Amino acid sequence: MTTVSVIDFGAIGDGKSMNTIAFEKAIQHIKKLGGGTVVVPSGIYYTGAIQFCSNLTFVIEQGATLLFSNNSNDYPIVNSRWEGVKQDIYMPCIYGKNIENVIITGGGTIDGNGQKWWHIFRNERSSLKYPRPYLIGFDFCERVTIEKLFLTQSPSWTVHPMESNNVVIDNVSILNPADSPNTDGINPESCRNVRISNCYIDVGDDCIAIKAGTEETAEKSPCENILITNCNMIHGHGAVVLGSEMSGCIRNVTITNCVFQKTDRGVRFKTRRGRGGIISDITFSNIVMDEVLSAFVMNYYYYCGPKGNDPIVWNKEALQVNESTPACNNISFSNIIAKNVRAYAGFLYGIPESPISNISFDNIRISMQVNAQAGEVDMFKDVKPEAGKGFFIENADSILFNNVIIDNIVSEPLNIRNSTNVYVNQSFVKQDGKLVSLTV
Repeated sequence: MTTVSVIDFGAIGDGKSMNTIAFEKAIQHIKKLGGGTVVVPSGIYYTGAIQFCSNLTFVIEQGATLLFSNNSNDYPIVNSRWEGVKQDIYMPCIYGKNIENVIITGGGTIDGNGQKWWHIFRNERSSLKYPRPYLIGFDFCERVTIEKLFLTQSPSWTVHPMESNNVVIDNVSILNPADSPNTDGINPESCRNVRISNCYIDVGDDCIAIKAGTEETAEKSPCENILITNCNMIHGHGAVVLGSEMSGCIRNVTITNCVFQKTDRGVRFKTRRGRGGIISDITFSNIVMDEVLSAFVMNYYYYCGPKGNDPIVWNKEALQVNESTPACNNISFSNIIAKNVRAYAGFLYGIPESPISNISFDNIRISMQVNAQAGEVDMFKDVKPEAGKGFFIENADSILFNNVIIDNIVSEPLNIRNSTNVYVNQSFVKQDGKLVSLTV
């Protein structure tokens, strides 16, 4: 297979010269040959959006940086999804659609130069004709690998594969400022067979969020067969999040051997009436959390986004079950240590007509932070900010606590409402240095 350098097509790595055309020429050359490798050598390459082709290996060498323009004119308009809804958006900085056999690698840096985008979103949102670009986006693609890269300053979500199959994201570091809006780390949406491993993610929103479109997505498809392993997740609103866009269903997900530090929530499920879809067959194991606001959150009353304030979202009465009713079931949490938890050990709030069901907590150690400041556990207006609470459970069925210990709790180890079949086995609250049995 042919290997070419972007230098051969006129690229200049001085951090100032515009290189969009040079990148396009290099990739088109590889496309005509049926496949090959494009190398970006050491230097800073200023560029607009870059569109990939099939059978492409794109090597950003150590010492090389792709620095993306913050001028919207450098981003063509493409039809993709934004927050779960199909619509026109600015093309991602790196983009592929309906392609296969793509590798991005090399040890270099992709810098989205997002500060201007964030400023416009915060202060002049109406001036944005289309949603901000993702840093890396692949739509309807097969066999995509993203590895050995440093990704930073993303205009919005950092890595967003959508409706793609066989996606590998390995040994990637992602760093976005804590106050940067919607700069999620990795968000597979309606994808199949995704492996995320050995990544470091420190971002301004969710670190990893698994999604499957909203009720406004005409052709719904699941996000399924996902493995997340050996990752460090720092800050962010949630470490691993499922939803709230889950209308196409999320299933068969394993998260293991990870560390969550100072994220608002550790594990987070979020949805609401109107979304429909089922989140099922999810396992979390061998996780260490430190300084999270709440270790486990499952919330059916998540109100952010369009229609979040509709009366149906807030109704606490049981409504008729239909295709718009969400569900979460068959979820397993095991071998988890959570230290310095600030608000709730766990917050599980279903809806009366669709209780959270078949949830197990096995071999869990939770230590609440002493003298913690009260915090809002999730986007839920009916529960005031609290500190040092245990598990709050409402509208749930078949919940098992086995070998669970909670330390430094302020009050209410288990606050259970309108729930059935909650079982506690060999579980304790530690008070005054002694273990006191946890009972329903």
